Amino acid sequence: QVQLVESGGGLVQTGGSLELSCVVSGSGSEYYSIAWFRQAPGKEREGVACIDSSSGRTIYGDSVRGRFTISRDNAKNTVYLQMDNLTPEDTAVYSCAATIILTILKSVMDYWGKGTRVTVSS
Repeated sequence: QVQLVESGGGLVQTGGSLELSCVVSGSGSEYYSIAWFRQAPGKEREGVACIDSSSGRTIYGDSVRGRFTISRDNAKNTVYLQMDNLTPEDTAVYSCAATIILTILKSVMDYWGKGTRVTVSS
């Protein structure tokens, strides 16, 4: 069983930055790739980024590529999502999830966190 706990959400102005954290724990958690998703009100959950368990390889969704950066500190069991140049369209609940492969397909995630809310004001 893998547990994920997100933090770092809040209110930020357009053009601002925010860093989210996802603390990962549980048996075998170090072998999982960790992905970030977001879900805006009335919209489908969208894959944002994913980072491999050991190689550091990453993938990004088209809407955030070049603005968001995912990173991982295995010594702290934490995955970060640095979000820059935020716009109101980035407003959503952001959740992290664990999977055995490098992907942002929500259907193959094995474990989910509860999420943290990000609001970008115009």
